[in-house]
Amino acid sequence: MKKTLIGIALSAALLFGTSAAQAQIATPAASPAATITQKVGLTDVSVSYSRPSLRGRTFGKDVVTYGEMWRTGANSPTLLKFADEVTIQGNKVPAGEYVLMSIPAQNEWTIILHKNKDLWGNNDAKYNEANDHLRFKVKPQTNPRTIETFTINFANLKSNSADVELLWGKEIAGFTITTDVDSKVMAQIQEKVVNGKDVSPNAYAAAASYYLSAKKDMKQALEWMKKANAKDAKFWNLHTQAKIQANLKDYKGAIKTAEESIELAKKENNPEYVRMNEQAIAEWKKMK
Repeated sequence: MKKTLIGIALSAALLFGTSAAQAQIATPAASPAATITQKVGLTDVSVSYSRPSLRGRTFGKDVVTYGEMWRTGANSPTLLKFADEVTIQGNKVPAGEYVLMSIPAQNEWTIILHKNKDLWGNNDAKYNEANDHLRFKVKPQTNPRTIETFTINFANLKSNSADVELLWGKEIAGFTITTDVDSKVMAQIQEKVVNGKDVSPNAYAAAASYYLSAKKDMKQALEWMKKANAKDAKFWNLHTQAKIQANLKDYKGAIKTAEESIELAKKENNPEYVRMNEQAIAEWKKMK
């Protein structure tokens, strides 16, 4: 009798488990979750949010009412995370994760970075303006095309900055994140090149290339790039050396180095560098 009861219990548990599993039907979310991560300079920046769609509604009217607080997404709070300190609108924002909120209006949006990540919904009673880390205003633009699904993306990437864009319907609102690149790169150059032992050609070349792009000491950049090419000449490094020489107004030397770059590029079957060098040479010949 005892064995029979155990068997019945096991059968019931199995049946219940099977029914429960069958009851859990996966269906597409109305506002799917998304996470996008972008390297801005040397800093990882990520956004996690849910993406509602218009579905025949109008932004600012019957979805996201102008002048009212918006969680800038759907479902759970939209989170903006910085791996390092960044600058937004001239304000330093420490590394960490913030709730991205906004108050859209026809001619001006208020963007908010909020510290309380427990918020839920657009008019959560737990919201306290005292927990805003930063508030600033931006001018929206009109999008020539209608964006059906709310989108946050990174645009206009530069060596130390990027724009965060909010797009939905005909609206485009955005702001610029700036990161500290120079001090980090200079610290690496000091450690690995200036104070380094047995410095590799790659390290010399990277330091020289950064000095060129950041418009620092061109004579130092040339010294490092010459050391890189003396140890292991590469057509791309020779091209960079030629550009450094041109910056120093040594156009004759720049042309000679660019011609060396062309020869190596031809051997490596790289027509792009051949073309870039030829274009540069044509310009430098005018400067002689």
